[in-house]
Amino acid sequence: MPSNKVLEAKKQVVEELAGKMQTAVSGVLVKYEGITVADDTALRAALRKAGIEYSVMKNTLTGRACEVVGYGDMKQYLSGMTAIAISQDDPIAPAKIMKEYADKIPSFEIKAGFVDGGVIDQAGVEALAATPSKEVLIGKMMGSLMSSLYGLAYVLQAKIDKENGGEEATEAPAEA
Repeated sequence: MPSNKVLEAKKQVVEELAGKMQTAVSGVLVKYEGITVADDTALRAALRKAGIEYSVMKNTLTGRACEVVGYGDMKQYLSGMTAIAISQDDPIAPAKIMKEYADKIPSFEIKAGFVDGGVIDQAGVEALAATPSKEVLIGKMMGSLMSSLYGLAYVLQAKIDKENGGEEATEAPAEA
């Protein structure tokens, strides 16, 4: 039977992981096998750069943390060598980075994840990874707004030109 010191250390690990998962916006579980040291170093650097915490932990401890947080459905994916990537800020980043490495390394597989307080399977994580980044979505929205404003400016300029004599009604307005 394990000593009280070992049990307390394990409880502390579970509490810390549960706390991180509770405050996280998303996380991804992966099968952590067959990855070279060079690939692992590159993966960890990419995750660190994106502000994602990544750790390899015993499945029993991860499972207990999942239960504490309310992600009990995720326990079914905890077999073999498992690692977890948790993001406190960006819900898409862990899925994107893990998908990138899963595509490069055949033995490195996405198992499941969580986002918005719910558990998602491998297909859900891959769908999340396909979502454009926040910056791209903002850029698309700004482009849509700008094209509408340019159209409005063109119509208003045509109206002004028509009232001033009509000669300049066919010219496009100068861009701001």
